[in-house]
Amino acid sequence: MRAYLARVDAVLVQAVIAAALSFAHLHDIASAAGQDGWKAWAYPVSVDLLLVAAWRRLRSGCDRAAGWCWFLVALVASLGANIATAGLLDLDDVPDWLRILVAGWPALAFLGGTLLAHSSTAPTADAAPEPAPEPAPAVEPMPPKPAPAPSTTVPAALVEHARKIADAHQTRTGDPIDTATLRARLGVPAPLAEAIRDRLASTNKEVHAPDHAPRSPASSTASLSEPAR
Repeated sequence: MRAYLARVDAVLVQAVIAAALSFAHLHDIASAAGQDGWKAWAYPVSVDLLLVAAWRRLRSGCDRAAGWCWFLVALVASLGANIATAGLLDLDDVPDWLRILVAGWPALAFLGGTLLAHSSTAPTADAAPEPAPEPAPAVEPMPPKPAPAPSTTVPAALVEHARKIADAHQTRTGDPIDTATLRARLGVPAPLAEAIRDRLASTNKEVHAPDHAPRSPASSTASLSEPAR
């Protein structure tokens, strides 16, 4: 922990020293270009604030082109002042082009700071993550359509014909006619033969019921022996 604090303290001290030197160089250039008093001290403040605003824009990932543009402008102004005060420029006889640059710097710094502070902060298309594709809605399979039921409408004439065949079959064999035999005798499809068989079964009692109860042998004998009146 102490080593970490020592490393942090060293970095902070180095940053403070570098900032103070750059601040002083900018002040000296502004003062040599005719900006005296508090105006000379305002120049390094505007350069450092522009650097900070551009760096924050780069860190946010929004409009990186504008961030890099104004960061380089402020960096050139700071480095230029450091180089110019290293003995390459006579501060007692500043050229006119430097006076023009120093005089125009406030307007340039104001423009850059305003654009960086009030432009859109929404991420650009390159920095914005692509939205995850939405899952396709599950499509439920359509239930199979039921096959149309065969028509069971039986003509009355066909039922009567089938009843005669069934009666003849039962008289000959003693058993009710089955569906396969009825189908073979009529020559109709299986569903129609089944429907006819059901109709015959439902009316079997009515078809085979006797018209009256059978007479006993005694009553029959009595009726034969009774003389006609």
